[in-house]
Amino acid sequence: MPTTDEARFAFGENWQRFLAVLNDDRVAAAETSLRSMLHRTSLEHTTFLDVGSGSGLFSLAARRLGASVRSFDYDPQSVACTAELRRRYFADDDRWTVEQGSVLDTDYLATLGRFDVVYSWGVLHHTGAMWQALANVAPLVAPGGQLFIALYNDQGAASARWHRIKRRYASGGKVTQEALVGLVGAYFATRMVVTRTLNAASGTTREVHRRDDVDRRGMSRWYDLRDWVGGFPFEVAKPDDVVAFYLDRGFELTRLKTVGGQLGCNEYVFAAPPISGV
Repeated sequence: MPTTDEARFAFGENWQRFLAVLNDDRVAAAETSLRSMLHRTSLEHTTFLDVGSGSGLFSLAARRLGASVRSFDYDPQSVACTAELRRRYFADDDRWTVEQGSVLDTDYLATLGRFDVVYSWGVLHHTGAMWQALANVAPLVAPGGQLFIALYNDQGAASARWHRIKRRYASGGKVTQEALVGLVGAYFATRMVVTRTLNAASGTTREVHRRDDVDRRGMSRWYDLRDWVGGFPFEVAKPDDVVAFYLDRGFELTRLKTVGGQLGCNEYVFAAPPISGV
């Protein structure tokens, strides 16, 4: 997947730690998020491709929802994480394949075929060639199938600052890395306190964050923090540009969930053309 020799974040190492806190609540949250964004109550009789499977949580969620799943990741440790979840929950299951591969390797992608759902959440912006990766996944979607991706929001100057922080983490030693995680964690914690204080002062009762460590997708906020600080390479995209990119390829936008002008990932679901020839 990489296109440069720059230092990179050890995504798989981070996900191996995450597996220690994986539980039924997290898996259930992942299933709910898939059903919600895809507008499906089940994935029975569908094929599901997880591009950059990471921890394997969403491959597991898709399999539990009934899909036949193929998972791949460039990072060998991420492949091992996904394989471990398959071993735990679906040992010897011939409807879930786990392998190493790169979304930038067109020869490899040509061996995969097409899938009813192609899923890649928070992955393609870490390849070092995001727009090429976005183009490469389009032919993997079966006619009339769904493409579900999530990409970092383009915040302009703020994104440029995050790029510098992530690059510093990737090239730094252990002390530098831990210091950056601590500083960014303190920044987010302070921002949360300020937001809650302002909400209380204005009479707003909306909860800013859940009190436990499980986010709405079943992930861990702590491991997501480390992933966020260290995640390099790092690219961003404006929603209008992503939508136009796929419209030009015959796809139709069916769902868009943005973070506004804030930090985070915008989520997109596209429907592939009903006939082949993407």
